[in-house]
Amino acid sequence: MTTTLDRVIEAARDRASLEDLLREHPFPVTEGTTATFLFHGPADEVQLKHWIYGLASQLPFNRITGTDAWYLQMELPRQSRVEYKLLVRTGDHWALVRDPLNPQLATDPYGANSVVHGEGYERPEWTWPDSEARPGTIVDTRVRSHALGGDRHLRVYLPPRMRPSRRYPLLIMHDGEDYLRFASLQAILDTLIYRFEIPQMIVALTQSPNRLKEYAADEAHGRFLLNELIPALESKFPVDPRPEMRGLGGASFGAVASLAAAWMHPGAFGGLLLQSGSFAFTDIGDHHPRGPLFDPVVRFMNRFRASPGDPARRIFVSCGTYESLIYENRSLAPLLQSTAADIRYVESRDGHNWENWRDRLREGLAWLFPGPLWMVYE
Repeated sequence: MTTTLDRVIEAARDRASLEDLLREHPFPVTEGTTATFLFHGPADEVQLKHWIYGLASQLPFNRITGTDAWYLQMELPRQSRVEYKLLVRTGDHWALVRDPLNPQLATDPYGANSVVHGEGYERPEWTWPDSEARPGTIVDTRVRSHALGGDRHLRVYLPPRMRPSRRYPLLIMHDGEDYLRFASLQAILDTLIYRFEIPQMIVALTQSPNRLKEYAADEAHGRFLLNELIPALESKFPVDPRPEMRGLGGASFGAVASLAAAWMHPGAFGGLLLQSGSFAFTDIGDHHPRGPLFDPVVRFMNRFRASPGDPARRIFVSCGTYESLIYENRSLAPLLQSTAADIRYVESRDGHNWENWRDRLREGLAWLFPGPLWMVYE
């Protein structure tokens, strides 16, 4: 049986044959659990730069003798999703570039990465805009904050057909504008509301100018959420004032901010959406290898692990198995199960990125705020 690699090696010796192969299909090519990458062009060295924890972060390509074509094969388990770039050396110059033969890209606040999918992975159809779903409205507002020392701008998602006479659940999403830009949050909310998988709800999309400080279990940020942001939202929008109808969510440090605020203010929030939380901790002392930005996180997590209390009634936790944080998130799940909360913990073959978090939103939102469709089956 002729494999893609066999065809690449044969075609690379003739430029016209190689160009025919490239026109036939884009690279990388996935066959079973093997992905074949190809680079074509002048270079003295080519490496694959990826973010899979536990695997050498830079994998070398092999040059096909007598040609300017390079190839790499790597194991890619089913339903995996991996973001990567290529490191290309020419002489003494190294360049970190997207794969020129791969049209699949994922964007984030720092730019874009190339993406390779394992067999069986497909972008969930509910992450795309549904032409039949009436869109919600996003409005801008400001909140004066004494706790954080100045006004805070935020955007607020208002559900379609919102009525001032009704009261709606409230979800506060840390890094909310990034969720809009990189995780298709508005399209997902519109679709899930239209399909009755979640109720009509109001979502406050917060953004911090100093997230690595404010989201690192900062007490002032917790006071801002509870004492300033929520009252301001209740005064401007038809928000349900009951704590059990409030949720906090975020990814990475945003997940830390959510858990910390709920832990510091027990009973204030009914649900938590924690995605790839940066839940670094130590078993002895506070010394850790993650750098000074994680110092307050480690101190908080060590206190939390010693006394988890009752942060929320329903908690959704997700993490990618290719993340360096998988150990911490796996350790958090049984600890949360020791509280009075209902817990759902989900892993995926993905990394620390926005599309991983996007792909888990349906399960997370419907777990925290089940709509009429799911209530029929519960």
